Amino acid sequence: MRLTVIGTGYLGAVHAACMADIGHDVLGVDVDADKITALAEGRPPFYEPGFADVLRRALASGRLRFTTSLRQAAEHGEVHFVCVGTPQRAGSQAADLTYVDAVVDGLAPHLSGTCLVVGKSTVPVGTTERLAARVAALAPTGVRAELAWNPEFLREGFAVEDTLRPDRLVVGVTSKEADETLRRVYATMLDAGVPYISTDPNTAELVKVAANSFLATKISFINAMAEICDAAGGDVVTLADALGHDTRIGRRFLNAGLGFGGGCLPKDIRAFAARARELGVGTAVEFLDQIDEINQRQRSRTVALARRMVGGDLTGRVVTVLGATFKPNSDDVRDSPALAVATELHRQGAEVRVHDPEGAANARRAHPQLTCGADLLTACRGAEIVLHLTEWSQYREVDPVALARVVREPVLVDGRNALPHDAWRAAGWTVKALGRPARPARPSYVRAPEPLRATIASPAAEADRVGAMAVPPGGRA
Repeated sequence: MRLTVIGTGYLGAVHAACMADIGHDVLGVDVDADKITALAEGRPPFYEPGFADVLRRALASGRLRFTTSLRQAAEHGEVHFVCVGTPQRAGSQAADLTYVDAVVDGLAPHLSGTCLVVGKSTVPVGTTERLAARVAALAPTGVRAELAWNPEFLREGFAVEDTLRPDRLVVGVTSKEADETLRRVYATMLDAGVPYISTDPNTAELVKVAANSFLATKISFINAMAEICDAAGGDVVTLADALGHDTRIGRRFLNAGLGFGGGCLPKDIRAFAARARELGVGTAVEFLDQIDEINQRQRSRTVALARRMVGGDLTGRVVTVLGATFKPNSDDVRDSPALAVATELHRQGAEVRVHDPEGAANARRAHPQLTCGADLLTACRGAEIVLHLTEWSQYREVDPVALARVVREPVLVDGRNALPHDAWRAAGWTVKALGRPARPARPSYVRAPEPLRATIASPAAEADRVGAMAVPPGGRA
């Protein structure tokens, strides 16, 4: 099929390349000429595992091209995917739909014939209905341009996998023809058995924000439990393991630590709450405000823990932060919890050095006051405390003995509860993490006093005795 993908940021670039890779004729569109040039030359504008290979393969096939012209897009596409950003509106928690509206306003006047416009961006419920009316008003007379919504469920670091082998496809349509068109687009995935959920646009829009809200709730719940564990002397990792064995709960994303960030999850739950208030049902999702507060509080708790670990004052202390991106396998530093902690440590007087396998350049541009080192050992040399704040696999593979030789003080705050603490302690490090005791307590078993144990003649006799006590005369257990 002839597809256009409008917006070639993280979502759009991956979608365009993957759709071409499975056989469609794809035209990618963006207003950023430099980005379009880079993509057309096979140079990814961001880091994502596997994306460069798919991009170059799609370009070599001749099925992927790029342009800055919406007129060319309208002439090319049977299906137009809208993949532009929906950031948080300035001075508000609501989503800013400026870019989505601009795409519709720019594309609709050039449409000809029958086509399908499909939104993939995360938007407030009711957006499809509003945009459908806008397209109808702007498209030339006689043009039948239908609107549908097909939310994305990409995880940064796994975007190619999530596009080519998604765990489900959700489409919000208003006609059988639109549904059949999207089934053709995704025929490769449907043939592989991917679940396909066809529903109305409002439900499709809600699926994405509801999924993000549930995920955020699960993460913040275990972080709230970490606070309780710190106060009560419990171990949040053991607690999460025990909860995870309950099949109704599951272990995934019950990982206490610094919390979530990035360009999607925080702003999406805020926009969902804002839209609920607009609909008059804000009380139904008031808990999302608390989820957001718990998540933000993890950052200040991590700073406070680091401050305590160096004696209560960060002024002049040399601090190394391992990680700058909001999650591993990405170079995305938008709303990064790691950088939020690093900048606050700097604000409180520390000399902060940041290391990240892929995000150092973006971190340096966003926060030039921080020192971003390319080499991990150099970044740690002379450090009085090391904070592990982004869960890159490289940090789990670090030799704590070698690292102890270059730091001034072997003190570690594991903000992700992901490093092998026993190995680090064996190498001489003092290790602390949110929700974990300084040294995990080993259970002590209290043996029964000898006189009491002597009264138990045999296991069978004791069982008879306990059984007789448990059933009252003439009654039932």
